[in-house]
Amino acid sequence: MLLPAFLKSRQARDMDLFLHSLYLAEEPVVLAGYTSLIDLPQTIVMLRQLALNADDAGKPLFDRDSGVGTPLREPGEQEVLDALAAGDALICSESGDRWLRLVPVGRTLSRALESPTTENVLRGAISAFNEDLDTNVGLVKKHMSSDMLRIRSYTLGLSQRRKTVLLYAEGKIREPLLRSIVQKLETLPDRDISDLQALSAFFGFSKWSPITRFNTSELPQEAAFALEHGKAVLLLDRFPFALVLPSLLSDMFVSQNDRNFPVIIMFSFRILRILGVLVNVLLPGLYVALVSVNPEVLRIEIALSIAGSREGVPYPSLVETLLLLLVLELTLESAIRLPKTIGPTITMVGGIILGQAVVQAKLVSNVLIIILAASTIANFTVIGFQNATALRLYKYLLLVLSAMFGVLGLFIGIVVICAYFSYGNTFGIPYLSRWKAGRRYG
Repeated sequence: MLLPAFLKSRQARDMDLFLHSLYLAEEPVVLAGYTSLIDLPQTIVMLRQLALNADDAGKPLFDRDSGVGTPLREPGEQEVLDALAAGDALICSESGDRWLRLVPVGRTLSRALESPTTENVLRGAISAFNEDLDTNVGLVKKHMSSDMLRIRSYTLGLSQRRKTVLLYAEGKIREPLLRSIVQKLETLPDRDISDLQALSAFFGFSKWSPITRFNTSELPQEAAFALEHGKAVLLLDRFPFALVLPSLLSDMFVSQNDRNFPVIIMFSFRILRILGVLVNVLLPGLYVALVSVNPEVLRIEIALSIAGSREGVPYPSLVETLLLLLVLELTLESAIRLPKTIGPTITMVGGIILGQAVVQAKLVSNVLIIILAASTIANFTVIGFQNATALRLYKYLLLVLSAMFGVLGLFIGIVVICAYFSYGNTFGIPYLSRWKAGRRYG
């Protein structure tokens, strides 16, 4: 089937596709593109001016030097569809044997630069990534104006073509890391990347691993900070976050914005984040261990106080803790899904009423309310929502082991988590690699 006929049959199934006949330089042509991506009137005005300039210069319309567009030599159906899907326009001669591909006047489909919605900035630039890939690349280049910055572009997917940009700092990134990423991007170009799970599978990461293999950030300065310290950054089209490879344990505690404060305050923030992780992971399991298995470890006054608060509670401490943790998880999930105008109010009022009600009903103890509230607050002191989400899983392992073996089970769980962390790696770079400014990873 000839390409003009192919486009006409395609238009019958896709009403967004337009085929507009017009004269350029006294030659009948057909202009093809997507209405949702191209501003047709403005594009026609631009084309007439380009064709007039080419005619004044004595250049044929479909000549490479005409300045109207890029000639396509015997394009196939897939090449034509890829050009249209990328937002470009195609000019076809009446006979269908000559083609031009050009960048039209596009419609504005991306939102303007806004402040970040998932990461708060105390001191530093507050511009955030948006859905436009070229804008995101420009934001990174503004924050890292270095001649060492290198940019590579790839198109992934078979049925859903998606443009991907790899950024790295030449001379700072570790060569084995760069080779591993480039090899994946170049050897598997036909796998559709519809979400981050598909991207993890694309890179060969285990889908069951709770360890975060790449960090996501909507802050350009964080992406530039990672590039300056030997990491790679991936930007996906229509995805308003940067993906930073590899992810290390220290990324939970270290942020580029910390450097906008005095050194003593910077280290205080990091110590608080480390304490927050320990409180979140250890405190629920420690409560169950000391109440159910090893109450003799507590001072007698504390043991009597906890026993008094649990008077009338019908469940063992493990069931009591799991029940309240489930309620807290539901509250956190509802806070994310509810509209911003009513979400904080409903979750705060619901948490206060629910907490007061369960204590008065003797379903949980007052001490457990305090412990789990502190644990939930501490969970979000770490950097990156993906890290905070992963941390919520580890405390359940410690909780079960503490209920079975007491304080010994808590220590066993800590050893198991540390061993698992030491086993994890991203492209050969250990998850527990020490972070240090100006030093290569590994």
